[in-house]
Amino acid sequence: MPLYRATLAYDGSGFRGWQLQRAGAGRTVQAVLESALARLADGGRVAVAAAGRTDTGVHALGQVVSFELPRDMEPSALSAALNGMLPDDVRVLAACRAPTGFHARRSAVSKTYRYVLDCGDIRLPQRRRFVGFIPGALDEVAVREAAALFLGRHDFASLASAGGRTKTTVRTVSRSEAVLDGSDLVYEVEADGFLRRMVRSMVGGLVAVGRGALGVEALARALEARDRRAWPAPAPACGLTLVSVRYPPGLDAVLR
Repeated sequence: MPLYRATLAYDGSGFRGWQLQRAGAGRTVQAVLESALARLADGGRVAVAAAGRTDTGVHALGQVVSFELPRDMEPSALSAALNGMLPDDVRVLAACRAPTGFHARRSAVSKTYRYVLDCGDIRLPQRRRFVGFIPGALDEVAVREAAALFLGRHDFASLASAGGRTKTTVRTVSRSEAVLDGSDLVYEVEADGFLRRMVRSMVGGLVAVGRGALGVEALARALEARDRRAWPAPAPACGLTLVSVRYPPGLDAVLR
């Protein structure tokens, strides 16, 4: 069967995350996408793999998925057909045929997430779906120093939440950048993989250091402790967006 790759954008506010749930447990992005694909497959299930299994309330601008479809469709026709069936909070941005063996998650080299946090005094209602809110000014220098702690290869067990199904909590972070823009903290991070709620926990650590509740050295010790109890609480889900997924240069060139 033809193998396809598609790039999705979605507003995660109305979803219980990406992954399929048991019946009655809530609406998921995977479920609505597979429902639309089933209509193109004469009612048969089309299993979809995603690059990142985003959690409840988390958004995407560049989620990548892969699936086999029991019919050959031009990518532009496939995108148009899916967008005609999907709800307004999910859209296919692009689709293409993928080479044999491509898998949205296993073939990925890295993923990039962005977190936007409002640290102002009052939360504007218009931003509540897409920007986290934890009031209180932050020390930008301290926040940047804390962000630098995550660079490189570390055991991120202290940042992992219960419920993850990973063989190892070791990840390699290639970019970790924090900028204060007015009352907003904008944090971008790229890594070869992420644990459940890992980025939100990273932001929680940045906030703790930025407020002076923890020093940078104390946060470093908490990271080395490999104990979730030693780490600050995670930031709210609504501020997190999966921005992009990177693949090996040769493979990415084939898929464009």
